Amino acid sequence: MSLRILMLTLLLTSFGLSCSNQPETSDTPVYGYRIVKTYPHRSEAFTQGLAFTADGTLYESTGLRGYSTISRIDCESGQGKILLRLPNHLFGEGITILNNKVYQLTWQKGIGFVYDLSTFNLLQKWTYDTEGWGLTHDGTHLIMSDGTAQLHWLDPNSLETIKSLTITDQDQPVPRLNELEYINGRIYANLFETERVAIIEPDTGHIEAYLDLTGLRARHPYGDVLNGIAYDPISKTLLVTGKCWSEMYAIEMVTSKPN
Repeated sequence: MSLRILMLTLLLTSFGLSCSNQPETSDTPVYGYRIVKTYPHRSEAFTQGLAFTADGTLYESTGLRGYSTISRIDCESGQGKILLRLPNHLFGEGITILNNKVYQLTWQKGIGFVYDLSTFNLLQKWTYDTEGWGLTHDGTHLIMSDGTAQLHWLDPNSLETIKSLTITDQDQPVPRLNELEYINGRIYANLFETERVAIIEPDTGHIEAYLDLTGLRARHPYGDVLNGIAYDPISKTLLVTGKCWSEMYAIEMVTSKPN
């Protein structure tokens, strides 16, 4: 059995075969996208999180027990230098980078890690009561998703939860918030098992719009769900990919839906 097939089999075993959780969005704006550039991506990478540093260096967290890593990625070649591997019993999830520290979640064990960005030496561990899914920051606090409709704001030093907020569309909770990115005062959230990214106002938790990425997953018949979103501070574009996809895409939002 190939590594890719093994990964996909393990995912389906872990999550179950559930139906899509596409929200009703009749009155909520929906944006399309334009592909600016296509980059290669390691098709064995079960992407859980992407994060750029201020100088444009890309880091990727991958999942699955026994395969969870953090790597530094060369976008042009798609190759990654593995900087750490999690113990085999841990399932890696989202990452973010703040103040020269890398923060990483795990899925069901309730354990997070903090590493030094330069050396990747472990600086700290912390625990949480929810599952760990996506992670980003607003420059002051970490922002974490747990697979529900809630987001949690954490102090980056004490790792204590400062507040939790239910994310809604037309006053209805929107669950399965996954990989996160904070861009120009808004939180972008992959919606697990859909091809949409919710654009969230962080003070109210209201979804202001959706980014519809329909068409990207169809390019990867052997890949899995859309997951992985990061803002490139150099090109000012959004980088997106999926689990076990062979490509990453630098995209720009457009006001019309994709064809």
